Amino acid sequence: MIEEELVHWWKDEKNEQHRTVLRLETLSPEMNNGFPKDGLITLRLMNTVGTVAFRMSPEESLRIGTILLALSKELIDKKRHLWHSKD
Repeated sequence: MIEEELVHWWKDEKNEQHRTVLRLETLSPEMNNGFPKDGLITLRLMNTVGTVAFRMSPEESLRIGTILLALSKELIDKKRHLWHSKD
């Protein structure tokens, strides 16, 4: 199931517009031979050249999400510091 798509438009050196899409997909957990099997989270990156997908367990995606959250907070704090030093 597609959960989210982030579309990024950009221009190359010839000023031609291109699109890159980051899609988050999930596959629900299920029973396999009487035992529960983890669901999967897929990060799919698509552009005009091709498509690449990376499948992760819920634990792996949680680890990446935690890292992204920490990095994002750090960058926002640095930007705030730059704004305060500008004043």
